[in-house]
Amino acid sequence: MHDRDPAERRVVTPGFHARVYAVVREVPRGLVTTYGDVATMLGSPRVARHVGWALAALGPDDADVPWHRVINSRGHLSYRGDDVRAVQQTTMLAAEGVHLDDSGRVIDFARLRYAFPDHDPA
Repeated sequence: MHDRDPAERRVVTPGFHARVYAVVREVPRGLVTTYGDVATMLGSPRVARHVGWALAALGPDDADVPWHRVINSRGHLSYRGDDVRAVQQTTMLAAEGVHLDDSGRVIDFARLRYAFPDHDPA
């Protein structure tokens, strides 16, 4: 039996992508956040995968969404085999002073992880 808040299941509703984009726009240049942190800001840490799908669905009109600042909870890029996107994300992060180690993890992840107001990342 799962102990879930019934309201939590309704987080992914019409307008979800727009809400994801609004939260991601809050992440300052030179910092990163996680899919789970964004999901938590939206009301459910269980929808981190949906956050990733929303970012993957970005279109040309969403160029102001800094998708490259969102990484997985271990501090790594999550590009799922899309090497072009991984190079693009790495390049964009480096331009903001965020660098990766040889394993693809953000160097000094704990320091560079953005703390949303009223949210303490685990």
